[in-house]
Amino acid sequence: MANAAKDGDTVIIKKYANRRLYNTRTSSYITLDHLAQMVKENIEFKVLDAKTGSDLTHTILTQIIMEEEASGEQMLPTSFLRQLIAMYGNSMQALLPSYLEASMEHFRENQVKLRKAIEDSIGANPLAQIAQRNMELFKAATAAFVPGAVQAAEAEKSAATPADDELAALRQQMADMQKKLDQLAG
Repeated sequence: MANAAKDGDTVIIKKYANRRLYNTRTSSYITLDHLAQMVKENIEFKVLDAKTGSDLTHTILTQIIMEEEASGEQMLPTSFLRQLIAMYGNSMQALLPSYLEASMEHFRENQVKLRKAIEDSIGANPLAQIAQRNMELFKAATAAFVPGAVQAAEAEKSAATPADDELAALRQQMADMQKKLDQLAG
């Protein structure tokens, strides 16, 4: 997370009465979509009312969730939303925020562990190792018969962005997981 803000490096967003959001770091107006992307990139920000200076971050984050839910990307089940609403005014209301934060942190930790386990299992997979050796042999054969082809392929590969590499790795992981699921089901 190279874009993650350090302590004291929080981006200040000012919200004006006309509902416009102004990023003080980039000196530009932004949208809720920009703020959602900042969250995904782990960039810390704080939304302040331009006139009063009051903190509106919670309200804006809730608004982003509402827009995401309304756009068809529903993640929060109706039963969960009903239970959440029922908790307002309940004696357990004070405990819920810390419980939800801890639950989300555990979910993220488990997600990282699962991703690492999948990567490790792919690395230890003899078929993946054979495929890698086959690719190396193929490159060597290509270099023997078509001079310059390997260098062109390597140059093209190095021109790919890290996001492309990460996307390709994720696609491969998904394909491998699908194969494993098919094997378990069959």
